[in-house]
Amino acid sequence: MKVLMVCLGNICRSPLADGLLRRKVEEQNLPFIVDSAGTSGFHEGEKADARMIETAKNFGTDLSFLRSRPITKSDLDEFDVIYVMDRNNYRDVIGICSTDEQREKVIPILDLVYPEENRIVPDPYYGGTQGFIDVYEMLDEATDKIISNFKMNGKR
Repeated sequence: MKVLMVCLGNICRSPLADGLLRRKVEEQNLPFIVDSAGTSGFHEGEKADARMIETAKNFGTDLSFLRSRPITKSDLDEFDVIYVMDRNNYRDVIGICSTDEQREKVIPILDLVYPEENRIVPDPYYGGTQGFIDVYEMLDEATDKIISNFKMNGKR
């Protein structure tokens, strides 16, 4: 299973989701390839936000090796599923899709936990420490759901 996590700058939410899922699939020896990207290239090549790295580290997840990159058209074919963090990310990724098959791969990540509620993972960038913790908790639950769905169905 190849999973891509996507947010705006690929420095807060998507690298956290990437790091969480990577850690969990490695611990459970599951056949996943995980990556993350942003809908913008503003931070290309940069590490994740220091506050997110610290929050993840405090909960046992290492993000220090991840670097920001923008999503590419080839990602739409390469990955089996593309999880987005909010409605703007969804709109932006859908906007670069050229086939129905690609569009069907794009899923708001919190739809896994809260189907039909249209919840988003808020961007903690301009907030305080609690915002980063809240995002960690949301994505921890969502990545658990990705794994449980895979174990039950062999797919997303």
